[in-house]
Amino acid sequence: MSIAAPTRLPRVAPSLPPIVNQLPLRYPDSGSADYMRRRAWWLVIFNVLVPGSAQVLAGSKRLGRFALGATLFLWTVLILTAVAAMLWPFLVYWIATNGIALLLVQGLLIGYAALWVVLAIDTFRLVRLVKLRPIARVGVSAVLAGLLVLTSGGALYAADLVGTTRGTLGSIFGLGGPAVPPSDGYYNILLLGADSGEGRDSMRYDSISVVSVNADTGAATITGIPRDMPGFPFAPGPMLDLYPDGHTNHADASCGWGSGINQLRTEVEVCRDGDALYPDARAAGSTPAIEATKDAAEGILGIEIPYYVFIDMHGFAALVDALGGVDITVVERLPKGGGPAYTGQSAEDWAIGWIEAGSQHMDGDTAQWYARSRYTTNDWDRMRRQRELQTAILAQFTPSNVLSRFEDVAVAGTALVETDLPQSMLPYFAELAMKTRELPVTTIELTPEGGVDAEEPDYAYVREIVQAALHPPTPTPTP
Repeated sequence: MSIAAPTRLPRVAPSLPPIVNQLPLRYPDSGSADYMRRRAWWLVIFNVLVPGSAQVLAGSKRLGRFALGATLFLWTVLILTAVAAMLWPFLVYWIATNGIALLLVQGLLIGYAALWVVLAIDTFRLVRLVKLRPIARVGVSAVLAGLLVLTSGGALYAADLVGTTRGTLGSIFGLGGPAVPPSDGYYNILLLGADSGEGRDSMRYDSISVVSVNADTGAATITGIPRDMPGFPFAPGPMLDLYPDGHTNHADASCGWGSGINQLRTEVEVCRDGDALYPDARAAGSTPAIEATKDAAEGILGIEIPYYVFIDMHGFAALVDALGGVDITVVERLPKGGGPAYTGQSAEDWAIGWIEAGSQHMDGDTAQWYARSRYTTNDWDRMRRQRELQTAILAQFTPSNVLSRFEDVAVAGTALVETDLPQSMLPYFAELAMKTRELPVTTIELTPEGGVDAEEPDYAYVREIVQAALHPPTPTPTP
């Protein structure tokens, strides 16, 4: 009796659960290299366009939902910021100049950078590189790595810029005077330039001017005060008590000073007890010499000057370089270098270089010598050149130029500037500065060319000039 061989049944491939067919990204057919390649690229695209969507579709839904929420929050903030920049620019300026707000922004950027690193690593896992052909494996890996650099690296770079901004603001505006309202419609700021440095007990202000900014329109007027202006009156204060009839010299071989306005630092901080004259100056971010110079400038011009900005000429060149240089039309050939003054020796013998006449794009070193050169021209020409440079530098402070060179500008600004401007008023001044850039700058030079006697200035006439420039009469309409 024979036993029949069992009948061999045909093999039937097991059917996949319906959910696998409905969710191919989460449950892929890993045996198909073409499908895995297409799936990998879709996950990469999802990860970039909508961070978190790749995880919702193919990975951890909890991580994906968190990332989607963070992405939605980021886009909402960006859209609201764009709207605020158009409708309420003051709010944007406030955020950009407030230390706590900047710290919060920096923390959010670092958080997003970390999130994008996590998402990129998780996307590497989800694409299943081992299931891809070698060429696709290399391509997907390279694109994911490049996108990681753009997203996470970009966020970290932005966080670094925000940190630089916060540090710069804290360094420059760490101490400041009280916020004050405009005086007769203007904010007046004393602008001083000199060589600072240790051991410079005899340092005098080489450049003295007052910037008056209209509190409504942003229109700026720069009044240059000759550094040797003599016998000037003071505004009410301790110096007026010492000099009720105008500033005079003190001929003392051990510690003397002249009657010019640039002699005040020597008098107040070297020969006198400046802290006794101005006991609150240093606590407000100023110095006794600067406060005495403020009182002098107020007495000369007849306007209130609550704030100052001191520019270190050694840092001036760094700022010009950081801004990419300035464009100046040079009227006459000027020497570079601090040659022997008043000896009659030709500049050809001591000049270390020359600034040629004509239109020039100046770097920082050339701009510095253009502002300081005085051995072949007089102080009036020097004042005119300094005002030209102030206007040229203002023209370079475009948003695109500053942002593209931001770190260099910030570093140069920290080394360059001292001021008692309160940080709380920076948003307002930033908004005014945008208006100022769109308007011509008016200049007043208190020189013989401007009708002011260099030896015996008529200070009543000087105040008339200033008032006429700041408050011009309204034209009478013709009948």
